[in-house]
Amino acid sequence: MDPRSLLRGSFQAAVDAADPRQVLPPHLPGPPHGRTLVVGGGKAAASMAMAVEAHWPADAPLSGLVVTRYLHGLPTQRIEVVEASHPLPDERGEAAALRMLDMCRQLGPDDLLLALVSGGGSSLLAAPVEGVTLKELRQLTQTLLHVGASIQDINTVRKHLTRLSGGQLARAAQGAQGLALIISDVVGDDPGSVASGPCAPDTSSCSDALEQLQRWRITLPPGVRHHLEACAAGRLPDTPRSDDPCFVRMENRVIAQARGSLMAAVRYFEQHGVTALLLSDKVTGDAQSVAHQHAALAHAQARRRPLALISGGETTVALRPGSGRGGRNSEYLLALALALGETPAWGIACDTDGIDGSEDNAGAVLTPDTLVRARASGVDAAGRLAGHDSYGFFSGLGDLVVTGPTRTNVNDYRVLLLGLS
Repeated sequence: MDPRSLLRGSFQAAVDAADPRQVLPPHLPGPPHGRTLVVGGGKAAASMAMAVEAHWPADAPLSGLVVTRYLHGLPTQRIEVVEASHPLPDERGEAAALRMLDMCRQLGPDDLLLALVSGGGSSLLAAPVEGVTLKELRQLTQTLLHVGASIQDINTVRKHLTRLSGGQLARAAQGAQGLALIISDVVGDDPGSVASGPCAPDTSSCSDALEQLQRWRITLPPGVRHHLEACAAGRLPDTPRSDDPCFVRMENRVIAQARGSLMAAVRYFEQHGVTALLLSDKVTGDAQSVAHQHAALAHAQARRRPLALISGGETTVALRPGSGRGGRNSEYLLALALALGETPAWGIACDTDGIDGSEDNAGAVLTPDTLVRARASGVDAAGRLAGHDSYGFFSGLGDLVVTGPTRTNVNDYRVLLLGLS
């Protein structure tokens, strides 16, 4: 198999390992004495809902509502699927989130709340708290994304500005049996962090959210400032903690995560005669800095051939006004190409949801002659990196990886492949 096909095949193996149609059914409970309400949100929400319908008894009551990203919907029969905006929330997601809260409040002790939670749910289920407008929430989210805030920082803020996050969905369904099935896209796989933990206890507070925003020196919209300051002062209720009664009958269960997908890729490479080393499933930090670290590893491992260095996690990119197009994975690859210098290598970096940042590609492929081909086309690789235009760089070379929505999400997938010509 040629290196490009090997890399693409390994990525597909990683995505398949997190396919809701495969990973969700073994975790479904039996029907309760009452009815079952399915709610949820995220990039995997529609495929998770379809998996529930396919394996739920036909004679058992089942209804519900989930929200997924535009173009991620699938045809369902008993669970309504609504498409909304990501990463910035919109009115469709807000309206669906409010409907979910009303549905959950009607549940009784004999009923089951089945929550389907996956990455992207924070913005897809973002109904702002009273006093904060959707425009203000969008403005603040956009600012946090542009300054390069980590997803943990963004979630800490969103938990205290939206109505479902930080365990508030569990609070709405208090008294019913609850099970949240979670496909994790966060480093560490904390249920409280995936989609801002709608069914999990919150360990952060409004005071923490204010501190995060002050650290980034962000000017707050009036409604946001008023709410967070009032909540921090105890004049408004905060999100529920672990000792809240709403969690007595609520279980949060992670059913797919990055490590499982990365190990599937390890097995894929080994089946094709390539030694594979899983570096980490918890890589964070600036995409360019991570690229330099991996280039140093490649220099040190240059004599071990063939070898696949695999990693996952979630890097960040701090954008400047006037930046070009590009996501964190393609930026990582462009920085890696420059940092490798004369060391020949293949590589791939993609987001398992099929969307690198907000572009239409999952990521890109690096070849040993990437920089040579760029120079022959008159493209300044260093200049493109400085302008954060990695999408344009790899698009011009024909090296983008375009999959369309995968309808799952276990974060980034990266491979540095050494020793293959």
